[in-house]
Amino acid sequence: MRQAALEATHEAMSDVEIAQRIAAGDEAALCVLMRRHNQSLYRTARSILKDEAEAEDAVQESYLLAFRSMKKFRGDAKLSTWLIRIVVNESLARLQKRARRAEVIRLDGSSDVDAQHSEINMDEIVSDYQNAPEQPDAIAARAQARRLIEAKIDELPDAFRTVFVLRAVEEMSVEETATSLGIPEATVRTRFFRARGMLREALSREFDVAFAGAFSFAGARCDRIVAGVLTRLKKIQAGNA
Repeated sequence: MRQAALEATHEAMSDVEIAQRIAAGDEAALCVLMRRHNQSLYRTARSILKDEAEAEDAVQESYLLAFRSMKKFRGDAKLSTWLIRIVVNESLARLQKRARRAEVIRLDGSSDVDAQHSEINMDEIVSDYQNAPEQPDAIAARAQARRLIEAKIDELPDAFRTVFVLRAVEEMSVEETATSLGIPEATVRTRFFRARGMLREALSREFDVAFAGAFSFAGARCDRIVAGVLTRLKKIQAGNA
């Protein structure tokens, strides 16, 4: 009930008002912000890092970075887009430190897909699975299908994977995705088309799958991120006192 009351109190606030409250030290507003955006930020970080624990760390660090810069937020972009951009930068920085590849993920490169095929309705790929013959163990197969989708998404090329997660899993618009990743809208469209095609080939049509279930954000993980950020924030504030 207490969380619901907090949500209701801040629901009518604009992005700028929430940012101002957080900048003024309103911990309740910060908690609402985190619970509202935890899932999308975690999914974004995981799409880049492909590691659950490191994705959580990246989200926590991004919140702290955002908190320090909250006074500078003027509402030129949506708060969610601003936060995702911070998470993208933090996740890419972690890839550099990890040095797992000789070349850092490029989110601003070109695509070789014909632009005329770029924009595809996500409902089409979902319907491919929903219209398949129902299997006797369909209910039990859902969990297995979600794991399969997550694994196949992880196998997508780096730049395609992040675009796909934002567009298909988070259902962000082309414009929002382009702004979040700092790439042209045409690139978002073509990469989404390519990623969609790769998954269509990789996934079995016999599974009835809901994409909304992929990379589900458990309550425990959400609570852990909120608690971790608040703990680290208190240490920072205590050190500045």
